[in-house]
Amino acid sequence: MDDPAQPARVDKWLWAARFFKTRGLAQQAVAGGRVRVNGERVKPAKELKAGDELIIHIGELEWLVTVCGLSSRRGPASAAQQLYREDEASRLRRFEQVAARRVQPHPGADMRGRPTKRDRRRIERFTRDY
Repeated sequence: MDDPAQPARVDKWLWAARFFKTRGLAQQAVAGGRVRVNGERVKPAKELKAGDELIIHIGELEWLVTVCGLSSRRGPASAAQQLYREDEASRLRRFEQVAARRVQPHPGADMRGRPTKRDRRRIERFTRDY
C-alpha cells in the first residue's frame, strides 16, 4: 500500500484493487457511469481518500465497497483485498445473483448445429454492448 495520506485516482485504485483487469477498462467504466463515488458520478481522475464509498457495476453484478487503503500500484490479490471492505448486504446480493444464474440453463442449450443467419442475428442483438 502507498502512503495513506496520498490520494489515489479512482481508475488506478480500481485497477490496483483488482476490480478491472486493465486500467483502460477501469477508465471506461468510470467514464461510462458504472462507478460512483459517494453516490455521485465522477471522472477517472477523481482523487479517492480512505472512507469513500464506491458503487461498482460490472455486468449485472454490483459491489458496494468502502475504501480502506490507497494504492496506485497493482500488487498481489492478498494486498488488493486490504484496500477495501465490502458491505455484507452487497456480498449476499451478489452471491444470490450468481447462484440464480447457475441454476438457469445455458442460453444456447436448445440450439443444434450451426446457427442459421436468423439465429446469428438474434445472438448478435442479444450480446451487443450498450
